[in-house]
Amino acid sequence: MTDPTTAPAGARRPNARDAKRAARTARGAASAPYIVRRIPRFEVLDDAGLSIIERNADRILEQTGIEFREDPEVLDIFRKAGAQVDGERVRFPGGMCRELIQKHAPREFTQIARNPARDVRIGGDATVFAPAYGSPFVRNLDEGRRYARIEDFRNFVKLAYMANSLHHSGGTICEPVDLPVNKRHLDMLYSHIKYSDKAFMGSVTAPERAADSVEMAKIAMGDRYIDPLTGKPNTALVSLINVNSPMTYDATMLGALKVYARANQGCLVTPFILAGAMAPVTVAGTATQTLAEALAGMALVQLLNPGAPVIFGSFASSMSMQSGAPTFGTPEPALVLYVMAALARRLGVPFRSGGGLCASKVADAQAAYESAQTMLPTVLAGVNFVLHTAGWLEGGLAMGYEKFMMDVDQAGMFHTMLAGVDVSENGQAMDAINEVGPGKHFLGCAHTQANFETAFYRSPLADNNSFEQWDAEGALDMAQRANRQYKKLLEEYVEPPLDPAVDEALLDFMARRKAAAPDSNV
Repeated sequence: MTDPTTAPAGARRPNARDAKRAARTARGAASAPYIVRRIPRFEVLDDAGLSIIERNADRILEQTGIEFREDPEVLDIFRKAGAQVDGERVRFPGGMCRELIQKHAPREFTQIARNPARDVRIGGDATVFAPAYGSPFVRNLDEGRRYARIEDFRNFVKLAYMANSLHHSGGTICEPVDLPVNKRHLDMLYSHIKYSDKAFMGSVTAPERAADSVEMAKIAMGDRYIDPLTGKPNTALVSLINVNSPMTYDATMLGALKVYARANQGCLVTPFILAGAMAPVTVAGTATQTLAEALAGMALVQLLNPGAPVIFGSFASSMSMQSGAPTFGTPEPALVLYVMAALARRLGVPFRSGGGLCASKVADAQAAYESAQTMLPTVLAGVNFVLHTAGWLEGGLAMGYEKFMMDVDQAGMFHTMLAGVDVSENGQAMDAINEVGPGKHFLGCAHTQANFETAFYRSPLADNNSFEQWDAEGALDMAQRANRQYKKLLEEYVEPPLDPAVDEALLDFMARRKAAAPDSNV
């Protein structure tokens, strides 16, 4: 504890409340590696409705087809499997894609982490929260909006590592534009490995960058990379393969998909859809196209390496029909999410969707309610892998420091919600009711004293004090409190242990790869 006689000028002296808060934080420092769902899933379509969408998706695959561009190898693979190939258009016999997936793809799988205690289970009744992904800009109260740098990337890796409500380090949390495009993936991967021991994602911007990701994962995981029972690689990476909707896979995504599938690493196959522009304006039409596109990609993974893990992804937003801008937190994408989650369960593969999505430019009320309107359907629908849980602003263009902390707090609340109702003897609390009896209060009874520290979720950001106390402490709003919190966490960050030999091997690999080609921004 700081000696009050030597505290810096202007520093607030610790008090009993600070000590209690620190004790609670210490007790809650150990986080679960993933959430085990204890509540039912919410359904919006019955079997007949879901069957209609499945039949229509098969019609797309059979009659319209999917384009696989600039990859003769993929076209040849489909041709040999029995599909009809016309130029770059592939049409699939009825049920072919579904049969390949249901025969080979695992219903759930484990992604290993550098720290075995942080391995995540993806699928089934498990839910994994990961940070937002892909923003070229960052925003905070001090500087406003600016291009992201590698230091920001490291900061968000550290914040995600310290966040008990996040289970995964994510992937391209923000784009470090101060580094060359053809080499920045190395520094991003190294940051995930060096500054966190949670599971992480690989690069997909070029096949050779995907291959670099696999090699760095091998180095980081050491003996754990190969499963001694099967002789195959364990899944150390899941990586985002976006469909270029409508109904098109481009050469970049196909190249990355092939690398990861052949290495037995997880492919997160996700149609990225702005409904009205990249899919029909209706919920059923968007769901149908999403299913068809995803089926084709997941089937390709199974043709490349039967049994390789896949995650069925859905990212669908609505759009303003006046301006063409994407909109978030609206009811139609939530309905798509519920439908796609049910379709993934019927298919028998893990499902990815959701997140704290918003169109707001700053961490304000719009950001809060739009994100809540996306996260609530996410947890009710039963999403297994939640990308974009924390930090998303401006339709994904910006990663917000304050927004990240606010979203992490919300994710903690969803942990409690997904845990369901405790009906153990302690949860029933009959001893408390018998002890207190009519007309008295429960504050001093033995049950309350035994449970009060963990009885209710305690937000580290929300202010529930009196107006006078809030005013005396600076009259800070939520964003200002989040600004203080992220800075405090970065000051307190302690790096997880990393074997010096592993660190040296990673740095050597990066140096050799960087020396092999000149800097390029493509």
